[in-house]
Amino acid sequence: MKDKRSNAPSCFDMQFITSSISTMLVLLLLGLVVFFVLTANNLSVYVRENLSFAVLIGDDMKEADILNLQKKLNKEAFVKESVYISKKQALQEQTEAMGTNPQEFLGYNPFKASIEIKLNSEYTNADSIVRIEKFIKQNNNIQEVLYQKELINAVNDNIRNISIALLALALVLTFISFALINNMIRLGIYSKRFLIHTMKLVGANRGFIRKPFLRRNVWSGVLAAVLANTVLMGAAYWLVSYEPELLRIITPEVMLYVMAAVLAFGIIITFLCAYVSINRYLRMKANTLYYI
Repeated sequence: MKDKRSNAPSCFDMQFITSSISTMLVLLLLGLVVFFVLTANNLSVYVRENLSFAVLIGDDMKEADILNLQKKLNKEAFVKESVYISKKQALQEQTEAMGTNPQEFLGYNPFKASIEIKLNSEYTNADSIVRIEKFIKQNNNIQEVLYQKELINAVNDNIRNISIALLALALVLTFISFALINNMIRLGIYSKRFLIHTMKLVGANRGFIRKPFLRRNVWSGVLAAVLANTVLMGAAYWLVSYEPELLRIITPEVMLYVMAAVLAFGIIITFLCAYVSINRYLRMKANTLYYI
């Protein structure tokens, strides 16, 4: 007896596998874009929070008072962390760097005690640092606040330019990915256009006809997303294993967002493309099917 379902679009045939692999490659590209956008944000925070400036302290201020000042500064919202460098420690570091001891021929220690401050990322811009400098200099024992204004401006400008470029790339690749997946799905449904017409002739309603095609393509999108996520997770694991410091940039939260985005893209794009394509053939008359 002939199986009544033999003409229905089946899952896990060669066309399904080919479509899933093709969709996986497109989703992998989208996943990489999402990955780079999210890690770029973490990288910008990492770079900004490693920019530091030095607060030079007068010789009249006692070490106990300097440590109290450091404690007060650590309570401020703009401070990520701070390090106290005494006059003796500064002399020792410079002696090691220069290969000679300046105190031996000067007769005194020319270096100042200082507090090296690293800022939270949201405060690493020129305007905020100017306000922070004025705040710190309210203490009369502070001689100078040293920071590299040009470097901070250059870092912020580069981060802004890279972010804009990544967002533009993400939009372009999203459009291209949608077009590629849409073409693959349209070709798959095109091969079943006469089956769709036959189902219409026997009285099947549009929802009944759509259902197997939508289910098939959504499952293809899910399988493609799982494969793409597996590749992305493997690559991220390899990078972190190779350089553990990257864990501060490639965080578990970033990978969860990337995986969720890839899965969402896989389901939404395949569903929309299949829905649009199947509706196109549902509206066509029989004689039109031979000329497309």
